Amino acid sequence: MTPAALLVTAIQVVAVVAFAPVVVGLMRQVRARLEGRAGAGIGQPWRDLRKLLRRQPTTPEGTGWAFRLAPLILMGTTLVIAAAVPLLTTAPVLGPAADLLVVVGLLALGTVVLALAALDTGTAFGGMGASREMMVLALAEPTILLGVFALSARTGSTNLGGIVSATLDDPARLVTPASLLAAGALAVVVVAETGRLPVDNPSTHLELTMLHEAMVLEYSGTDLGLVELASSVRLTVLLGLFASLFVPWGISGAGLAGLPLALAALAGKVGILATALAGTEVFLAKLRMFRVPELLAGSFVLALLAVCASFLLA
Repeated sequence: MTPAALLVTAIQVVAVVAFAPVVVGLMRQVRARLEGRAGAGIGQPWRDLRKLLRRQPTTPEGTGWAFRLAPLILMGTTLVIAAAVPLLTTAPVLGPAADLLVVVGLLALGTVVLALAALDTGTAFGGMGASREMMVLALAEPTILLGVFALSARTGSTNLGGIVSATLDDPARLVTPASLLAAGALAVVVVAETGRLPVDNPSTHLELTMLHEAMVLEYSGTDLGLVELASSVRLTVLLGLFASLFVPWGISGAGLAGLPLALAALAGKVGILATALAGTEVFLAKLRMFRVPELLAGSFVLALLAVCASFLLA
């Protein structure tokens, strides 16, 4: 653990947290423009968060520790992931702990505690949203494991920083069948994990179609602000991790020399992915709930084929 690694990791976390609401605002603005609306501007999510974080939260009667601690645990696990994954550098402070299983476990932990909080409220919509979110979690997490495992087969390690470093050393591996199949599978999983169309509609106001939004209906004030900030950070981290795995150029090493270029590259790559995702959403309708497992099962098959290709075509 060096002072340079500590500084780079701190800059990475601060940059992700500061940039995450802007990513959400950019996606909303792109959708608004494509739909013929003016839009509220890319800074509107930050203004909404500032207003929420200044308000006193309210706690529904009868709720326990799960409801009160869920926003803090969700935000905490998200910050740990943001500090561990290779976004600006391949050697962050928590890089040795950035194992595939650890990152997936932290993602699952944040989702589970939020589902427990929704069940703790005792409302029908909270229970419905929690059960649907657990279904998506059970189908998406194995796909993440298999997809990244297909990329790690040639490196002999499931450490995310090691996978990115190996790709930088051998860019030809990105055009292999295993990498292409894994990219398709992980793209679907990122959409599902972040609650975007066609799996979920983050702008819906119809409770019967909600997944993530149904679990946070009872939150307000600071608690709701933490949940919304954590959700935007998770979106940014997953988009950044996808870019690091398949378009790793621009990531710096252990030093500080390449940090400005890495910041610019990360902002550009995440911005392009967010714009493409928002533009695609305009032409998609939300899937019926019984069709979502079919989509996620298809992504699991792609990830499984990627693993097979990584061993058979090595």
